[in-house]
Amino acid sequence: MAMNQSRVSCSLVLLKVGLGVMALCIAGYILAPPLYWHFMEGVAALKHSSTCAPCICDCSSEPILSIPQDCAKHDPEVSGDTEKNFAELLSEEIKLRETEALENQRRTDMALLEAKKITSQYQKEADKCNSGMETCEDAREKAEAALAAQKKLTVLWELRARQKGWKEGVSKSNTQSQGKVQTA
Repeated sequence: MAMNQSRVSCSLVLLKVGLGVMALCIAGYILAPPLYWHFMEGVAALKHSSTCAPCICDCSSEPILSIPQDCAKHDPEVSGDTEKNFAELLSEEIKLRETEALENQRRTDMALLEAKKITSQYQKEADKCNSGMETCEDAREKAEAALAAQKKLTVLWELRARQKGWKEGVSKSNTQSQGKVQTA
């Protein structure tokens, strides 16, 4: 029995060691790439910092487009020509942006003018339509009034005709034949 217990305890130990090694491999697989890149960035920062001294100036208080004098003085490679070229580039970029802004403003003004023209045309069309509707409404009211007057006149004539002996179902030929019979 002692031998079986030693085999079981040995198997458990081997299983635990195997799981531990596997856990270490997985952790290394997950953590190794970020650690490698952090290490490489540190090496690159060390190389970069050794060739160029850091700028010791407070640039936050300076305007965005101006270069603080402290930052330009410490670099011996920066010469007056380089500063002039940089200033020229900045002024060209400002002029370019100003030109773009003026062009955008001009396009916006043209679009606004066109929109006002179209609005004016639609307003004129709407006014014409409203005027036409008013004219049609007036004509319809006049036609209704004329129809009502005509109906009254028709009723009056029909009343007079009935008083003279006219009957609605009798046709003209029947009244003529009755007239001949009466005269004969």
